[in-house]
Amino acid sequence: MFNRTSLQASAAALASISLLAGCGLFGDEKAEAEQKIVVGTTSSPTTLDPAAAWDSSWELYRNVFQTLMSFPTGSTVPQPDAADCKFKDTASKVYECELRDGLQFSTGSKLDARAVKHSIDRIRAINVEGGPNGLLGSLDTVETTGDRIVTFKLKKSDATFPFVLATPAMSIVEPASYPADRLRQDGKVVGSGPYNLEKYTPDVEAELVKNPTYKGFADRKNTAVTIRYFSESEAMVAALKKKEIDTTYRGLTAEEIVDLREKKPENEGLQLVETTGAAIQYLVFDGDDEMTGKVAVRRAIAQLIDREALVAKVYQGTAEPLYSMVPKGIVGHTTKFFDQYGDPDVDKARELLAEADITKPVKLTFGYTTDRYGSSTAAEFAEIKRQLEASGLFEVTLEGKPWKEFQPAYQKGAYQVFGRGWFPDFPDPDNFIAPFVGKENVHADPYESPEITEQLLPESRRKSDRGAVTTQFEKAQEILVKDVRLLPLWQGKQYVATSQEIGGAERALDPQTVMQVWELHRRTSW
Repeated sequence: MFNRTSLQASAAALASISLLAGCGLFGDEKAEAEQKIVVGTTSSPTTLDPAAAWDSSWELYRNVFQTLMSFPTGSTVPQPDAADCKFKDTASKVYECELRDGLQFSTGSKLDARAVKHSIDRIRAINVEGGPNGLLGSLDTVETTGDRIVTFKLKKSDATFPFVLATPAMSIVEPASYPADRLRQDGKVVGSGPYNLEKYTPDVEAELVKNPTYKGFADRKNTAVTIRYFSESEAMVAALKKKEIDTTYRGLTAEEIVDLREKKPENEGLQLVETTGAAIQYLVFDGDDEMTGKVAVRRAIAQLIDREALVAKVYQGTAEPLYSMVPKGIVGHTTKFFDQYGDPDVDKARELLAEADITKPVKLTFGYTTDRYGSSTAAEFAEIKRQLEASGLFEVTLEGKPWKEFQPAYQKGAYQVFGRGWFPDFPDPDNFIAPFVGKENVHADPYESPEITEQLLPESRRKSDRGAVTTQFEKAQEILVKDVRLLPLWQGKQYVATSQEIGGAERALDPQTVMQVWELHRRTSW
């Protein structure tokens, strides 16, 4: 899943840029019966089973499942959804949740404590490689008392555990429909969220209808939402301009954003909503590879990458250079990669390689996904290739694949270097460090750093005041700079393009940059 300047302002203080002169943004809402919205995105789910996904499949989950806690618009700490939860001890090791009364799944069956325990236990039992079990490292046992009390006992202090429970990965599923020891494979969903999934065609569309039995925090301002999936953003923007869709979410290229800002006939009736955010893009190096396993090679690449040029050429002001795995606006952000490597320098990179007895151009294969983060990704990697090869020190082969092919490929070690984007699971520096380190991590590429995993992260998780963890995360990033197993590139802004008659876009993104489609509604005058 996946802010930029101030995460605390990311959902509450969005700037709406009107592209239609002389038209008001506010008006009476249409009758509820007419409140049907069509959303376009380039990010389709990889699976419909929450036990398997630690990616932007969460965008659908947030709208059809419930979690115990959640992040309503404007919140920076978890708030009650299916339950009211709190730590029962001062050590942050016992977390208790009391479910709302009368919860039920879309089948009519009861959502009780047993269903919550089943949902969490199956994530751990199935343990999908690179899946959400990586978020549950501190969990020991899940216990139930009666129908409405669930108690999570942790192996160690973890003040971030409530944030984990608020992620769509911890969606509550019906025990009768989701096996305890294997994934559900029939392409259907049984949830208790704001909407029911009425119809789903992979990579084409998801049809959501208002769930009549829903009990949660979401104030639904429409009755139905269709999410259309596009393989290319160009087709998505064309559909918006033709009024075939009402809103775009995720995947707009920099060129398209710049174009949408212009006042011209084809943009009439459109608006662009911009928010600062915490989504980042970075490189991952295979630590077991003959070449990228050498720290000198990784450091040489870090010495050559020109983030300023990359952002200017490819993203045209819609992103900014990033010199830290923790982005701006999050506690623990630093500029340590810039402090260590400074401006791009070919001579310094050559020296780093020479010290490791590497005197011939290093041949590397870089992998990237063509459809997960928008169509600009191909241009981004072309620019990275250009920069590295211009030094005379590297020869780069690029391989771009759709996410459903790219993800299993990098998990099997198909690339020496590959690009990943990260949309935050929750607004805390822990979520920009912990998922990437350890024997089992989101990249399925072991990166063992005992000082981070056994000392710094446990120290930080004992602090319930999340603003007081700066020291631990600054130290962790010093280690990341030394190892260069990960190389941050940029952090971007989040954009939603909509028809001018659509309201609520400025409230539709939660702190995880997941779209809460229930905020979208149609106006009668605009």
